[in-house]
Amino acid sequence: MSDAKRRYGEVRDRADLLRRVVRAVFSRAEADRNADTALGGTARKEASMLVRDWMTPNPITVSPDTPVPEAIRLMQEKGFRRLPVVNRDRLVGIVTDRDLKEAMPSKATTLSIWEINYLIAKMPISEVMATPVITVEADKPLEDAALLMEERKIGGLPVLEGGKLVGIITITDVLKAFVEVMGLKEGGLRLTVDVPDRPGALETLARAIKPSNVVSVATVGRQGERRRLVLRVNGEGLADLEARLRAAGEEVIEVRATDAVSGV
Repeated sequence: MSDAKRRYGEVRDRADLLRRVVRAVFSRAEADRNADTALGGTARKEASMLVRDWMTPNPITVSPDTPVPEAIRLMQEKGFRRLPVVNRDRLVGIVTDRDLKEAMPSKATTLSIWEINYLIAKMPISEVMATPVITVEADKPLEDAALLMEERKIGGLPVLEGGKLVGIITITDVLKAFVEVMGLKEGGLRLTVDVPDRPGALETLARAIKPSNVVSVATVGRQGERRRLVLRVNGEGLADLEARLRAAGEEVIEVRATDAVSGV
């Protein structure tokens, strides 16, 4: 296997892993918001979950007439994997590093190196770009962008506002948001608890957790009439938190201390 194919396979596998994480986290966003309400609104709310707050604003673009070698140079210099294609302030396409690789002549070609370089130098982006473009609006919830990327098996979306390109959002941006919203870099305790899947169950859990502070709460699964929650907790009362939960009749699966720097 060539180095290029191996690197492409690694990138593809990483993208598939990121998409699975996205689906696991954001497909349950509504359930998690309901859980937060039941916990008295103590989970973190300061991080906005709109696309505009996590996108890269004012992305570098190319025109339909931009030569392919110029787009390749931009991607290599800036470390980008995709470039929006804009014509007269209107988004008309998008080109990725994969599109550019596929545009290269096969090794089996009978063309000479001179002929290959000549053809590539004259090839405009309009011949290799993807169109129409899958986009997302700047004011959409971040989970909408995440699920759209997962469903379409793509790694990034141009962001529009009023029909104009204002940014680009990628799966990596979504994971950064996940790390922030879930408080993964904060110290404290990581609790895994099974609770009854019925009204009032989370209120009982919230009373047992106080006076500790719930940094984040996520629903990670459901079995029969029980739901599994993962909570990150810091503040006061951590030393005897597990004992308080068990005394309240909660089914504690795991309690783990988390590091304030790495979050693990």
